[in-house]
Order: sequence, then C-alpha cells, then structure tokens
Amino acid sequence: MTGNDNPSDAPAPQRSRRWILGAVGVTAGAAGIASAWWRAGRSPQASPEGMWARHWESPTGIPFAMQSFQGRPLLINFWATWCPPCIEELPLIEAFYQENKAKSWQVLGLAVDKAERVQSFLKANKLSFPIGMAGLEGTQLSRDLGNVSGGLPFTAVFSSDGQIAQRKLGRLQVQDLEQWRRLI
Repeated sequence: MTGNDNPSDAPAPQRSRRWILGAVGVTAGAAGIASAWWRAGRSPQASPEGMWARHWESPTGIPFAMQSFQGRPLLINFWATWCPPCIEELPLIEAFYQENKAKSWQVLGLAVDKAERVQSFLKANKLSFPIGMAGLEGTQLSRDLGNVSGGLPFTAVFSSDGQIAQRKLGRLQVQDLEQWRRLI
C-alpha cells in the first residue's frame, strides 16, 4: 500500500477537492430525495367536472356525450394502438366489462390515436365496450384526471356519483380490477 492509497494521506488540495465533490454529491442526493418526497406528498388536482360536458365520436364517427355515462360506476381507459401495454390490457378490460355490465358497471375506451388505426385494430380485435376518439384532447383530459406525466395506458374509475375513485398509470392487472369492483 502506498501513501496515496489512503485519502487522509493525500495532499491537502486533493482532500479538499474530494470533500467538495462529496458535499456536492450529498447535497444533490438530498435535493433529489426532497423533491421526490414533495411530489409524492402532493396529489394531482383531478377534476372530473368538465369531463361530463365533453362529447366524443366513435371510430366510425357516431357522436356520444360523456353525460350519458353518469350515474353508474365507470372505468375509462386511455389507450392507443401504438402502445404495447395498452393493447395487452384490452382483453382484460373486455373481460371485466362482460363480467360486470349486468352489475351496472360501464367501460369506455378513449383512444389517443387516429380513427383509421383504431378502426383497423377493432376489425381484428372485437371490443364490446364503447370506444371514443379522444386524440390529443384525450391526453389533456387524462392529465386533468391525475395522469401528471400524460403516459399510456391510463385508467380512471368513477363512482356512481361521478367522482374519481381510483386511477392507475400503466398496464392493468387482474388484482386492480378485482379491487376496484369491490370498492364500488
């Protein structure tokens, strides 16, 4: 072992440099932790009120109003044909819809996509729940509902009084749907 292998044996300028770099690293780490803690403590201000006044079109151009979904539990899934996790979870959402539609549950898929792509997808993959063409407006709506990053897939669950009960960014799992079914 040479004398320079031990930091305390290093010349004073090297010790100072190491101390400063260490202090900068600790400060940056603490700032990152504080920022994450602050963001985690803040819940996004999700506001479904404006959502109920919106109108969408089906992929074939048939208009419908969000207001028609009020009064019963509703699962809204924001998805796109170019999003692999979105496509992977759609059969799970379809199964949830089939199992629970007689129990007053509603499901709405809002496609953040182009109508032609969604039409092609739906020809090959039958979904029985309604699909609305949300386009880029859907990204903003998902942010208004608490999807701070605007990522896909994003799912929001509304109670029968029209308030957000649950939300999830990322691919749904069976456990998510089972938990939500019991909550409402």
